[in-house]
Amino acid sequence: MDFVDSGLYRDITDHAHDAPAWLRHTAEIGTEAGLLVFVALFALGWWRARRSDTRAFAIAVLAPLATAVAYVCSEVLKSVVTEERPCRAVAGAAPSLAECPPYGDWSFPSNHATIAGASAATLVLVRRPLLRLTVPLALLAAFSRVFVGVHYPHDVAAGLLLGAAVALTVVALATGPATRLAATVRGSTAPVARWITGPGPRATALPHASHRRP
Repeated sequence: MDFVDSGLYRDITDHAHDAPAWLRHTAEIGTEAGLLVFVALFALGWWRARRSDTRAFAIAVLAPLATAVAYVCSEVLKSVVTEERPCRAVAGAAPSLAECPPYGDWSFPSNHATIAGASAATLVLVRRPLLRLTVPLALLAAFSRVFVGVHYPHDVAAGLLLGAAVALTVVALATGPATRLAATVRGSTAPVARWITGPGPRATALPHASHRRP
């Protein structure tokens, strides 16, 4: 099948081959390593949420779980669409910078872009100021998959939208039950459970009432 953005794919991969060597090497490493930044942000979000209220903690825990659900949905969709990778399907395209995945590892949608979209969306729910970091990072991670030659532009666009939509839906549906579960675990006396969920927000000391002499 000939896709309407195969020409755009060729343009991007041609520019990739004309790019400086340091940029090509950075893209080859970053297209995989970029997802590790999201893993670190999830871990940091969970750690900070240990001293947040129970609902905020539940959302911090749900964020990576919702991202995993989005990834599974992407894998299922891949097996239905069975789109061939552009590094094999597009005639006249420059060789991909990254190794072209084997036959059967389908192209649509991009798993990397799905994970990036889901991670960016849910991390904003965990901590809103992260918007300025996670959105550009997700877009860069998605674009890098086209830049290194293993995905069409429409693969990564669909992945970003799918990831964000699925992950946000999962968080919306599961926040209530997860909050109740987190509250139960926080009430446990087991040291491991208390360490995982954290103590919650620090109690604010009430100001002492001043007593005036009559």
